Amino acid sequence: MAETETAEGRPSPDALLAAADRERRGKLKVFLGAAPGVGKTYAMLSSARRLGQEGLDVVVGLIETHGRSETAALLAGLEILPRKEIAYRGQTVAEFDIDAALARRPQLILVDELAHTNAPASRHPKRYLDVEELLAAGIDVWTTVNIQHLESLSDLVARITGVAVRETVPDTLLDRADEMVVVDITPDELIQRLRDGKVYLPDNARQAADNFFRLGNLTALRELALRRTADRVDDQVVAYRKEHGVEDQPPAAERILVCIGSDPLSEVVVRTASRLASGLNASWIAVHLDRSGSAPLGPDTLRRLDHTVALAERLGAETRRLSARDLPTEILRLARRENATQIVIGRSHRGLVGRLFGRSLTDEIVARASDIGVHIVTGSGEPQPAPARSVAFPPVARIAASIAVAAGSVAMAVLIGKALTFAADLPNLSLVFIAAVMVSALTYGLTAAIAAAFLSFAAFNFLFVEPLYTFRVAAPYEVFALLVFLFVAVFTGVLAGRLRDQSESVRRRAKATEALYDFSRKLSGTAKTDDVAWATAAQVVAVAGSRALILLPVGGEVTVRAAYPPDDTLSPTDRAAARWAFQHREPAGWSTNTLPAAEMQFRPLRGAGGIVGVVAFAPRDLAAPLTSDEERTLASLFDQAGVAIERAHLVEEIAATRALAEGEKLRSALLSSISHDLRTPLAAILGAVTSLRSLGPKLTDVARADLLASIQEETERLDRFVANLLEMTRLEAGVLDVRHDWIDLGEAARAAVRRAERIHAGHRFAIHVPSGMPLAHADPVLFEQALVNILDNAAKYAAGEPGIDIAVALADGRPTVTVTDRGPGIAAIDLPHVFDKFYRARRGDAQAAGTGLGLAIVRGLVEAMGGAVAIESPVEAGHGTRVTLRLSAETLPAEQGSHAA
Repeated sequence: MAETETAEGRPSPDALLAAADRERRGKLKVFLGAAPGVGKTYAMLSSARRLGQEGLDVVVGLIETHGRSETAALLAGLEILPRKEIAYRGQTVAEFDIDAALARRPQLILVDELAHTNAPASRHPKRYLDVEELLAAGIDVWTTVNIQHLESLSDLVARITGVAVRETVPDTLLDRADEMVVVDITPDELIQRLRDGKVYLPDNARQAADNFFRLGNLTALRELALRRTADRVDDQVVAYRKEHGVEDQPPAAERILVCIGSDPLSEVVVRTASRLASGLNASWIAVHLDRSGSAPLGPDTLRRLDHTVALAERLGAETRRLSARDLPTEILRLARRENATQIVIGRSHRGLVGRLFGRSLTDEIVARASDIGVHIVTGSGEPQPAPARSVAFPPVARIAASIAVAAGSVAMAVLIGKALTFAADLPNLSLVFIAAVMVSALTYGLTAAIAAAFLSFAAFNFLFVEPLYTFRVAAPYEVFALLVFLFVAVFTGVLAGRLRDQSESVRRRAKATEALYDFSRKLSGTAKTDDVAWATAAQVVAVAGSRALILLPVGGEVTVRAAYPPDDTLSPTDRAAARWAFQHREPAGWSTNTLPAAEMQFRPLRGAGGIVGVVAFAPRDLAAPLTSDEERTLASLFDQAGVAIERAHLVEEIAATRALAEGEKLRSALLSSISHDLRTPLAAILGAVTSLRSLGPKLTDVARADLLASIQEETERLDRFVANLLEMTRLEAGVLDVRHDWIDLGEAARAAVRRAERIHAGHRFAIHVPSGMPLAHADPVLFEQALVNILDNAAKYAAGEPGIDIAVALADGRPTVTVTDRGPGIAAIDLPHVFDKFYRARRGDAQAAGTGLGLAIVRGLVEAMGGAVAIESPVEAGHGTRVTLRLSAETLPAEQGSHAA
């Protein structure tokens, strides 16, 4: 029995899917060191040389020797890819050429210094992104990295060594590594290597020894490297057990919820939570909760928040953004809904006033989280600045405008109060100033409300409280009244300002919802791909951009199908970003990790069946990130657009499939008709000709005449068949030449009957033309051909009944010709289809010969002349069929016609 089928348990489906995904990707091997100079590159080259000698296709993508001769000696005999030269700030920088690596496609490629930052004109800003692209292409990669470059440890390393690490690598990349080799030497040996000049040049070595390469620092870094390697080994053991169904392992029940904000401490909180999740082998969620009704974040604060959220995503967290009025309740509700066992939150810094009015967010969560562990991150101990908030103006301008509005409102209240004082002795003039506070709050927010409250307090005391024009108060009860007035004014202003902020927040969300609703309504009535693309481009510009393009695949390459403005085009860098976004199903361009030098951001449009296209947009301000509201609106918009484009594709494919099916049906009918109606007359002609040639002198005159008549009849039948095909071809091609003239319908009917009698000699045709019948406006040739086809069809389906009546009349002012036979009639199921091409009513073995084109040609000819044709059956006593031709209502009296003739 196979190992995965033993009694120990079944393998985890998720683990098997992950293993299958790893099989499609290249294998990643990471040589991890505690510090520079431990020999990571040397160890990697030594192992690669051994594999190359064993026949493996090994290529050196990029190796940094840093002047070490023993490392450079290991490059001898290995194929080295040339570096790509990139111009940057007047200099030429040699970078790793990922395109050359993909084109060469070796079995194994060596890429040194995983945390390196590429030159700005490179495809990816970081080298680890180049490595991820190589792995996705199925190429095995070996690389090196130092422990201080791990994203989750960078702040801890900065505290240990005092050196800030700016080049970092996401922990998730190392978590996905197939192998991790720790290259370790003792700190004393590493310091000796530094002194011997084997790590840095002499000047740099002295500076490094004084700052970074201290015994305590190196020991701590070594511990971090060994712990990280041990965690990776533990992850591999867990993954092995899941893949092989081993059940004797403790359940991974830990789940961490991390609360992040817009303050600088949140970055420390995220890194701490990442280390905690790694140590507990737990999944974690990073959530940002915005208090509903509060003023929107300022651009700098919003940029810091977006950076923190992106950091959490790089470290492997699931990120969410929510809005709530009661933050502690919402955080605890989310924690319980997600089965979180730990909450990580930064310590709240509140001033004296804030502590007097209630508990902080941290204290509230600690007090109410009875069944969930809470970890409080204190940071460096320095107070963190409160996040700055603004609406549309810089802080100074905003405050000045608020004070100006408050002063204007209070001045108006003073004028109204003075006017009321002269009119009547009112004891409650303070209500006028309360109204001024309300007006300031509702027009300009909380700052204006508080300013108006204090200005109203001063103005009311100075102008309306005895003694006047001083800030002194004569009566003691007036002091109490003024204090109550100040409290009411401030409290009313705060409530009104908060109400205004909430209404602004609701208005913004309602605007976004309305935009999505309008877009959905537009898409619901749009069935064409181009219309969906144009609607999407216009909506993207309305939400968050100055330019927008929709690119859809055509022949394996994405091309612009809609642009707003309409004349917008793509630069070569933008085209490369669009191609990357479509092929790799990831965002590219501005504010992403792929081709960030592009002026636009490209995001894939996803439908139910996969990627259907790419949307590109340029923000109004390249220096400012999108707000969270804009991000949510765009995400919803892109989801709707992807589904709508996919739906439009399906509609077009269904229409094309129907047209193809109809064409196949017509072709099958044509082939069936040709196989019968061509072969039958040809067989008769061939038989008659063969008889004449082989039996010529032996045939009697009567037999010879019968054979010649048969040849003539079948030839005429074949001629009619070919003529019908040509006529239908002309009708479908729209090249029918219609020449209207004044015709006598009686004469046209007689001419048609004479042609029909030659074909159907056994039938009797009766023509009825009233006296004084006006001339009709029609094409004489086409009309006669249409009437001949009707007579031919009536004769075929008369079933031995010879009487066929042709009646000419003027009905409802329109010249009309009816053809009535006395046959069995047409079944109700066949009646709607008799004018369809190649359709013949079934009569079993007694079916009349024909192609099913006669009546279809009749309808085409009559409609080309501006008329109409109709059919009814039965006509009388359950038998008979009547075909009615109605021509144009334009007529010419018979007298004028005769005179004109």
